[in-house]
Amino acid sequence: MICCLNPKCNKPINPDGETVCSNCGAMLVPRLRGRYRPVQPIGQGGFGRTYLASDEDRLGTQCVIKQFSPQMQGTKSMEKAISLFTQEAVRLDELGEHTQIPRLLAYFEQDNYLYLVQQFVEGQSLLQEMRHSGAFNERRIREVLSDLLPVLRFVHSKNVIHRDITPSNILRRKQDDRLVLIDFGVAKQISESAGESGTRIGTEGYAPIEQFRGGRAFPSSDLYSLGATCLHLMTQSRPDSLYDPLEGRWIWREFLQERQVLVSDQLADILDLMLKDLVGERYQSADEVMRDLNADYFVPKGRSPSSSSARVNSAANTARRSVPAGGRSPSHPPGMPPRVTPPTPAVRVSKPPSAPPRPAIARTVVQSSGWRCIHTLTEHSSWVTSVAFHSGANLVASSSLDDTVKVWNPLRGDLVYNLVGHTRDVNAVAISADGKVLVSGGDDCTIKVWYLPTGALVRTLTGHARDVNAIALTADGRMVISGGEDRTIRLWQVSNGASLRVIPGVLSMIKTIATSPDGRSFASGGLDNKVRLWNGQTAEQSGLLSGHMSAVNALAYSPDGRYLASGSRDKTLKLWNLQTQMMERSYSDHLRDVNAVLFTPDGKSIFSASSDASIKLWDVATGTVIDTLLGHTDSVNAIALSADGKVLISGGSDNTVRVWQL
Repeated sequence: MICCLNPKCNKPINPDGETVCSNCGAMLVPRLRGRYRPVQPIGQGGFGRTYLASDEDRLGTQCVIKQFSPQMQGTKSMEKAISLFTQEAVRLDELGEHTQIPRLLAYFEQDNYLYLVQQFVEGQSLLQEMRHSGAFNERRIREVLSDLLPVLRFVHSKNVIHRDITPSNILRRKQDDRLVLIDFGVAKQISESAGESGTRIGTEGYAPIEQFRGGRAFPSSDLYSLGATCLHLMTQSRPDSLYDPLEGRWIWREFLQERQVLVSDQLADILDLMLKDLVGERYQSADEVMRDLNADYFVPKGRSPSSSSARVNSAANTARRSVPAGGRSPSHPPGMPPRVTPPTPAVRVSKPPSAPPRPAIARTVVQSSGWRCIHTLTEHSSWVTSVAFHSGANLVASSSLDDTVKVWNPLRGDLVYNLVGHTRDVNAVAISADGKVLVSGGDDCTIKVWYLPTGALVRTLTGHARDVNAIALTADGRMVISGGEDRTIRLWQVSNGASLRVIPGVLSMIKTIATSPDGRSFASGGLDNKVRLWNGQTAEQSGLLSGHMSAVNALAYSPDGRYLASGSRDKTLKLWNLQTQMMERSYSDHLRDVNAVLFTPDGKSIFSASSDASIKLWDVATGTVIDTLLGHTDSVNAIALSADGKVLISGGSDNTVRVWQL
């Protein structure tokens, strides 16, 4: 079928082979820019139509085309409309490296129309979800905040304010249940919005008073809108109906009480602080909200610590344990010192001069196992996605969304090599046991083989049709196993780059691959929530492990090869017995996704890294948390351990690599 691009056509679908629209008589364009094939209109607004489309240069991958054809009169109005449409393209280009923001694919003019092409996000908006399944309870609201606050931290760190956060502009991505922030058409640079008055823009009921009165906006303005969004999802009523203008206060608590809906004082106080009328009385950064959301002990501004509601246990089984002096978290293992959390450094991109600082909550870090951070390596300019360690050469490799691989001396904290060769994000790195080979894979669909002692690029392996997400080397270093978004697993010969086997038809995108210590088998995990076991010689599937409720992000074999650990977006780790192919234990204490797992050399403990910005050390036998390592200010995406188990490397979305020593 061919879709007519005349924005006024009310029956735009035409049979293949037609050159003129049978309904309106407009000329049909089979492909925009010879690449993007419009399939059907999916929306229409004041600026034009939005189409679902197929990217023929990427195996028919779905995308979204926004067509600019505003229905308005006047030169000034048209100029403003063009400015806003172009602004959305600029913002998407700036922010598209975040996995929860649609990526800009193209922006161009054709046949007197402007077109913006962006990543297609399949899923419902939170407004649609609420209408379908009913009001959100406290657990679901906490999940919304936990998922979106790191996105806002990223947006604000780029000096951008969204200015239109509503339930309609938050989508739940079907493939992994992550929340995606869309519609940056009215987003604005902080430097533009913190000065003189600007355009009064936003959605009534969700936008704070400073946006409507003076067109000004701050990071706290987005936090206000997110708080209003939460009220709508909890009450199924528009936020402006939950505010009493005569008394000048929110009445949403009374609204829920009348319906016998209970919300903890902790969450209620946090939402009230997000929704303060005065900018200076609100939270000033996403980090401040996350700090209080993750705290077991929370005293809101203006309330006495002795108040009956000052101490609230988090309803979400928070991952970070914060206790008052001398206190102990109820779930902490007996005999161990209390684990407490330091305040996360706030990213205050812009703040009105008159805004008074909110009082800090003092916390102390007690790392009972003796781990301490000795270096924070800051050369990467974007998220660190993967790390690999070779103890013999005392070298660490890290990959990043800045398109580079960096090699470090971890004990000195020195940068040894900066490896440039990938043309897009680098997602995975691995180092051979002899320390001679470094392998990397990325969004440019390639795998690169480097000679680690000199940093020289040896060869580039091609064959994947989409992003390479996972890479592993066999124990003897002779074979590379890779997996990616094209739903294939590929086996390669390291010495000559030959493709040995291709395993097609894997049911979902591959997120992680791990090889067994003896090199005879390997495991893969991905978006189908399953762990698949494979024979290393025949490349045939030998087992299927089911138990996770969401995507499998990480896998690791125990040193003796008897067990496999898996980490998932469902916030849990699971331990599998590979002889019985049964789950032996599930570990739960993280607040967000588990992104990486590894065993200690003695096999008695497991490290895990999470999007809740923490690294946890678990006792394998009991499933209790031995220690929590804190220091990263954003998601921890990767970890690696030295052969003697005394040096730990971590990489995160705060653009840092951290070196921890026991």
